[in-house]
Amino acid sequence: MDERSSDALKTDRDKRNFDITPEPAAGGAANEEARAFVVQKHWATRLHYDFRLELGGTMKSWAVPKGPSFDPADKRMAVHVEDHPISYNTFEGTIPPKQYGAGKVIVWDKGVWIPLEDPYEGLRQGRLKFELRGHKLHGRWTLVRIKNRRDERQDPWLLIKERDEHVRAAGEYSVVDALPDSVKHLPDQPAPKGAAVAPATVTGASGPPAGARAAPLPDKLQPQLATLVDEPPGDPQRWVFEIKFDGYRMLARAEGGQVRLLTRNGNDWTAKLPELARSLEAMDLPDGWYDGEIIMPGTRVPADFQALQGAFDSARTADIVYYLFDLPYCAGHDLRGVPLVERRAVLQRIVERRPQDKVRFSAVFDAPPQEIVASACRLGLEGVIAKRRDSAYVTRRSSDWVKLKCGQRQEFVVGGYTDPKGSRTGLGSLLLGVHDEQGALRYAGNVGTGFNEQTLRELRARLGELQAGASPFAPDANLPRQAHWVRPELVCEVAFGEWTRDGRIRHSVFHGIRDDKPAQAITREAARPAAPVDRPAKSASRRRAAPSPGKEAAVPAEVALPASLRVTNPDRVIDAASGATKLDLVRYYALVAPLMMEHLRDRPVALVRAPTGIGGELFFQKHMERYKMPGVVQLDRAIDPDHPPLLAVAQPEGLLSAAQMNVVEFHTWNGMTRSIRTPDRMTFDLDPGEGVGWPQIQEAAQLVHGFLRELGLAAFLKTSGGKGLHIVVPLVPKFDWDTVKDFSQAIVQHLARTIPQRFVAKSGGGNRVGRIFIDYLRNGFGATTAAAWSARSRPGLGISVPVRWEELAQLTSGAHWTVATVQSRLADGNEPWSAYEASRNGLAAAMKTLGFKAR
Repeated sequence: MDERSSDALKTDRDKRNFDITPEPAAGGAANEEARAFVVQKHWATRLHYDFRLELGGTMKSWAVPKGPSFDPADKRMAVHVEDHPISYNTFEGTIPPKQYGAGKVIVWDKGVWIPLEDPYEGLRQGRLKFELRGHKLHGRWTLVRIKNRRDERQDPWLLIKERDEHVRAAGEYSVVDALPDSVKHLPDQPAPKGAAVAPATVTGASGPPAGARAAPLPDKLQPQLATLVDEPPGDPQRWVFEIKFDGYRMLARAEGGQVRLLTRNGNDWTAKLPELARSLEAMDLPDGWYDGEIIMPGTRVPADFQALQGAFDSARTADIVYYLFDLPYCAGHDLRGVPLVERRAVLQRIVERRPQDKVRFSAVFDAPPQEIVASACRLGLEGVIAKRRDSAYVTRRSSDWVKLKCGQRQEFVVGGYTDPKGSRTGLGSLLLGVHDEQGALRYAGNVGTGFNEQTLRELRARLGELQAGASPFAPDANLPRQAHWVRPELVCEVAFGEWTRDGRIRHSVFHGIRDDKPAQAITREAARPAAPVDRPAKSASRRRAAPSPGKEAAVPAEVALPASLRVTNPDRVIDAASGATKLDLVRYYALVAPLMMEHLRDRPVALVRAPTGIGGELFFQKHMERYKMPGVVQLDRAIDPDHPPLLAVAQPEGLLSAAQMNVVEFHTWNGMTRSIRTPDRMTFDLDPGEGVGWPQIQEAAQLVHGFLRELGLAAFLKTSGGKGLHIVVPLVPKFDWDTVKDFSQAIVQHLARTIPQRFVAKSGGGNRVGRIFIDYLRNGFGATTAAAWSARSRPGLGISVPVRWEELAQLTSGAHWTVATVQSRLADGNEPWSAYEASRNGLAAAMKTLGFKAR
């Protein structure tokens, strides 16, 4: 580093204490022939993007609050800041609190920049023209200095995209929203134009498709699942139609020439399918994950499910055929963000390169949807799968894939059987059930046809190993009296004519046992309305890049706002502390809507409105006013007969339309509308009094958690978005509101008596100086608590976020994340609460342990 660059870095060094911060103080090799650029995403006081260009042995740096935009009309403010060392280009980590720039830093983009004019002269004159060749940023750009007002300590510039083939309208695409992740571990030199995602013989030479990103091959993958609908989707030009195979879903993981075959639940079936594994290995597959279905071709039908079942029972699997239909990972790249039709094109080339008789590519059909479904049914197929042409691959159930069945058919749990009659052997019929929303197994009728002699004998033997002394079904007067009960572990697939009003199936036919699905997951499958005709097409290139392996980022596929939403006064600042505007808040709710709907769905809500911003007067709204908010609905007045109808957020658009109407916070009841008289959760809000520090709040949360655990109650933690914490106990809805509230009060009173130096059971400010009030009042009828992912109307716009108990020690406050910094948390999403539904507690045992008696 020469003397000039050393002097240029003096300002940077003077601002930092390198005994504390992990940032590099100096170093890094200059390369004037291929100058580096880097963009670092920096969660400091406010999220911003540090844009850096190598020049003269240092990184010339600009802070860009909103990040780059591919829209030339979207001129982004860029504040010229101190030079940084070239070694800073690879820095990722967290700058400690109280240090300059404290907060998390990632390498958001990197590559090479090419000056289009003399860069030194351009810097002096305040007009730099250049080309970027990065992983995310491409094409021609300009940095131009603008007039400095006297109150500005640093030079303001504008970062502007020049018009070229890379231009994208801001309303259609936001690169900072679509591609939020780090590129630090991608190759230092970006792939040149024309490089392939996989070997050229596989992908062609047109370059990486939009949405692909370099990534290691994950060990596990949860497949995308389809949603049952009642009719073909509208606008068939946006969909492809495939056969719904009557077989087992199967994933193939290829790495280093070896192939493993795994079921949708992650069970390794490679040893059960040795011939198929050898066929796949003979294809010399690129490393990747391959998605498809295995079937057994039938003599009278294209696929015979019972024959497939029998092949495994008799170890005769050589005739099984594997139909491949998707390719989430390939040759070192994550393709989940690539449009479906492009993923399929890569997959087809792989299958056809070294064909094997038992491995086939799943074709699509070019005909009107109604004709495709009718033909499939005439051929004896199970149905048709329709998939959006431009959809990304998501590791969950999605409405971008829908299934249309020829008849009603689904899985059931076997809970018992009856004796055979006459000359029949084995058993008479199977007694079937499905789980309801509370997890109880409900009797759904029986099936007594569709068996052959061998199946009857084998079933009887398996059932004999599962004998139970009592019925596994919820109480039901229609259960057969003369029945043999079994543990509810066996799953079978049954076709039937219809559901009766009392929840029984009619005209049922047995199709086979399913060993690839857990019994606990079996519920009644209900068809949804088909996708509407006028839904706007989604470009997968506008979708978020897929998350890191092993994490499903439960974030929206795109954050562009609906065309139907008109945001009035979008630039009005609603929080002076952060500078956040009304549009920032609307975009925030668009970003977190899929996460937040899990906590809002089917619950009455109260809205906190801030018409003049959070510094002005706030209003609670529980009922509809004269302005309608699309996606926000009125509930049945019977829920609370003494008041006007309550509100609920029924669709994600309700979050956006409410934010447009100046709603900042969303608060929910502890009960759901379908069982409103019996709350399904208990909430404790740790509300610190004057003089209570954050470490005391963390300690208090652990103490409450420990006591709840002693009572046998599972508890989940979330930040409040303010100064405290929320502890939520999921319940089996059984007791009424008064009982649950009284019991929650008894818990708080016990803690206050036991640890009076920490807790108080009365809410008054004078009562809790130096102590914490555990607010149990939120458990009463009509009381509410801020929902997970809700913003809070407090300076900084903190948000309420689900967290793991192990993360408690690392939290810095109940407003640990804010609207501006939420992206650092999106990859975790609701995963910290993934066990929530399975952890619902009955309160009876806990009440007995505490010696509580209901009124």
